Amino acid sequence: MFEYVIDTNVVMCMLISGKAHYRTILSNVKVYLPEYSLSELDEYKQIIFEKSKFSETELKDFIYFTFSSISVIPTFALSKESIKAANSICENIDLKDVSFVALSIDMDLPLLTRDEILYNGLKRKGYKNVILFKDFLNQL
Repeated sequence: MFEYVIDTNVVMCMLISGKAHYRTILSNVKVYLPEYSLSELDEYKQIIFEKSKFSETELKDFIYFTFSSISVIPTFALSKESIKAANSICENIDLKDVSFVALSIDMDLPLLTRDEILYNGLKRKGYKNVILFKDFLNQL
């Protein structure tokens, strides 16, 4: 089974799009999300409910399914070394992404993102353990 760290924009994409293949993906890969992502999702919950292809009941069911398939890792579990490295890497890109990069470093897993600015910035700084979500989907 393949494992990945995902960022908030990937989860939002899944919840908003309503595409059935996300159930299959989540059933066949193991994904991890840093705790920080929960506050971001809460911040954008109105947008998720407004833009979702699901009815409210269907969306809630899909949210329950999605989060039964995602392991949320608390911030205190991240090593100081990975946080320091992620801060250095994310500097001049987006410091809001530190927890995602730190978790990717800590677990030595690829980070899946839809954020091309983050992806390109990480690649420019030599961080190779990152995959654009669209490329991930094309590989399936």
